Amino acid sequence: AAALSETAAEAGVALLSLRSEARWEQVTALARAALDDAPPGEHGAGAEEGDLFSLAQTTAVLTGGIVSIEDAANRVLAYSRSTDSDEIDDLRRRSILGWQGPEAYLAKLREWGVFQHLHSSDKVIGIDSHPELGIRRRLAVAIRSGERQLGTIWVQEGSTPLSEHSERALLGAARVAAHHLVRRRRELSDDLTLTRTLLAGLLEGSTGPQPLATHLGLDATRPAAVLGFSYGTAEAVTAPELTHTEATNLISVQIAARHRSALVTQVDPRIYVLLPQLPRSIDTDTLRSWAQEITDAARRHLGLPLRGSIGCLVAGLGEAPDSRREADRILDAMLGAGVAAAVAALPDIQAEVLISEVLTLLAAHPEIRDPRLTALVAHDSRHQGRLAESLLAYLNCFGDVRAAAAQLHVHRNTLRYRIRRAEELTGLDLSRPDQRLLAMLQLRLPPGT
Repeated sequence: AAALSETAAEAGVALLSLRSEARWEQVTALARAALDDAPPGEHGAGAEEGDLFSLAQTTAVLTGGIVSIEDAANRVLAYSRSTDSDEIDDLRRRSILGWQGPEAYLAKLREWGVFQHLHSSDKVIGIDSHPELGIRRRLAVAIRSGERQLGTIWVQEGSTPLSEHSERALLGAARVAAHHLVRRRRELSDDLTLTRTLLAGLLEGSTGPQPLATHLGLDATRPAAVLGFSYGTAEAVTAPELTHTEATNLISVQIAARHRSALVTQVDPRIYVLLPQLPRSIDTDTLRSWAQEITDAARRHLGLPLRGSIGCLVAGLGEAPDSRREADRILDAMLGAGVAAAVAALPDIQAEVLISEVLTLLAAHPEIRDPRLTALVAHDSRHQGRLAESLLAYLNCFGDVRAAAAQLHVHRNTLRYRIRRAEELTGLDLSRPDQRLLAMLQLRLPPGT
């Protein structure tokens, strides 16, 4: 075992020791967690990670302590070397092993007002030793860029007291660390921008799947699908940008809990979720339940009436534009035809989608009109009448006067009068199926088309 460890260390390969009874799914989960939580290396954020480790080591030399650098979420980014003689405490040990401060210790630090001080001041704070909790004396300072806290540097006192100039060294280290973290955030932002650009290009069909797949390490041959989301009311569409950002963030968090590799982008006024490398056994019902969870959460937490659509499952990433187009078709019909459901797939509202598309074609060709129906709509406009609306309700209810009158909130005799008046003004013969069909289509067109 010792020889194997030495060989792995020389080769720069991580070595994991397992008990014989460990299950492979546990090993896989552990490995994934380590990869997801570890700070990026040479192929990640860049050389600044190495710089942070060097900075931690230099700070340790200057202070005579044991140093760790954390981000604003208390995740460990870098730390100084330590030996058995350094007497590292339990907080340091567990933070390094877990790449994040243990919650029980973080709760104590909050209770003592340490985090409140770090959030509000750029001065060094001292934390007394608490042997009963496994915490040795340490110093801490916030890493800042302007008013924004980017992280924290911690110095634990080891087997020897901290140096006389520890606080000054710590302040200098915090200023140097700020440059590294600002650069790190900028580079991650550039990476995110590239991801969004490649994602938008794929969904629009202007770029192929390979650039995005290569950039994110996705398997382009596995099934994929697109979910579409839109605001259910005009008021929500014109809501402040902050609300749109909150909706996008909510969708991102919700879908990430269901599918790790999900990608979210906003193409005003809609938000799209690309679900790459799906299991081959997944079905539309599963995707529908995911979308329903999102719309329910948006209504519950943000008060937003989101509508969700499920694009078709496609064989690979290259067919994602087809799934996006289907998601758009469904949303168009849901918003235009007054579909009550918050979430739908194409089989759920096939007729509504097709009628919506027929009406779109009619709207684009104003020459395809019955002038009698055009005149009826114009008559209503001049006289503030409701003849066209009443005629359409009557036809939609298959000539059932009682149902149509209830829908319009008028007496049945009032509706009968309006239908007779509409027939007199237009000369329509409602006993003829073709005239009824034409009236049902044309009277559904938006005003002015």
